[in-house]
Amino acid sequence: MEGIEMTCFEIISNVGMARGSYIEAIDLATEGKIAEAKAKIQEGNEFFVKGHEAHADLIQKEAAGEKTEIVLVLVHAEDQLMSAENFKILADKFVALGEKLNAN
Repeated sequence: MEGIEMTCFEIISNVGMARGSYIEAIDLATEGKIAEAKAKIQEGNEFFVKGHEAHADLIQKEAAGEKTEIVLVLVHAEDQLMSAENFKILADKFVALGEKLNAN
């Protein structure tokens, strides 16, 4: 496997790990373990950046005139990227809420 499929699986793998880390962060935040939740978010961010970079590379190639073949696995990769980003937003909000609750 090479080319677009390999890039797609790189995206899927990394953002899948990010999504899992963000979900763990939400779980930790709901238990009041804010420092651990923040660490999980940071872990997720590191995976997310790798997936996002692979996706950005595809966009840059397309902008340079290299057409990207649209395959189902690319659609799935982009869906997973957006899902991970949504869970990051939620994890950040859960941590902020946990900090607010713990301050009172």
